[in-house]
Amino acid sequence: MAYGDRRLLRACCAVLVGGLITTGCADGDDGKRPDGKNGGGTTSASAAPTASAPTKAGPTPTAPRTALDFDPDPKRAPKNEADAKRIALAVVAGPDAWGPEYVERTPHLSDPAYWPVLGANCSWGTGTRPSTVLYSVTAYSEIPADGALGNLRVAATVTVHRTEADADWEMAGTLEEALRCPDQRLRDGERITGLISLGNPFGVGGNYTATDSLGERGVYHNDAMKGKHSYGWYQSRIGQITVATVVKGAPGYSEDATGTTVATVPGQVQALVTMINRATDQLEAQS
Repeated sequence: MAYGDRRLLRACCAVLVGGLITTGCADGDDGKRPDGKNGGGTTSASAAPTASAPTKAGPTPTAPRTALDFDPDPKRAPKNEADAKRIALAVVAGPDAWGPEYVERTPHLSDPAYWPVLGANCSWGTGTRPSTVLYSVTAYSEIPADGALGNLRVAATVTVHRTEADADWEMAGTLEEALRCPDQRLRDGERITGLISLGNPFGVGGNYTATDSLGERGVYHNDAMKGKHSYGWYQSRIGQITVATVVKGAPGYSEDATGTTVATVPGQVQALVTMINRATDQLEAQS
């Protein structure tokens, strides 16, 4: 991973994870996973500077960027389903983007006609792809169970919209779903509870990596596994393309590494950053 990509990875982690941790702590829902430790240290007063020991001025802060470093070429924008399919398949993150431990699930790619819909009863089902969407694909990956580590299942989704406004509406709709249904049934035997969401358009909350971004966190329940596990959905928008990664936790895993668990956030954010970069490359003007 190039240096610039590593900086983007750290920035995405700070925005998506840090912001949601703050939101989660303020929410106070007992059903949520603990969101890290508060600072346990104490502060002590510092001696005031004197004339004989002047305070050394620190570096001048760098002004934050006011616009995303993204120069799309209208000629490269997808105009039909064939264009959108080509771009989506070039962008979507397979197991290599998540990390060396990940492998393809079977089936690896979603059916082209697949379009998930959250019903009025807060249960997910399948519907018809809206006319505002040119193409959408989801790639399924996993880390197989190994000893004390359960089967960790993840997915990456790319949706190519007809217009940037259509993509923006999708981002808004995703945020609304978590507000409307904090508890959701994914399928028989699988559900999430205590879902919280946070949106960060460019320049807000430290988001300098995408046109728009959002994150969701909750508790994942699976009848096939004991206990409660973390659930995380991260989504970003570049122009008319949205990219998203989801992790459904398993025994032995947690968002952040502990003495007894393996972290899932680094791989999830790495996959998201990979797709942001690929989407930018597909749409941006070439010199």
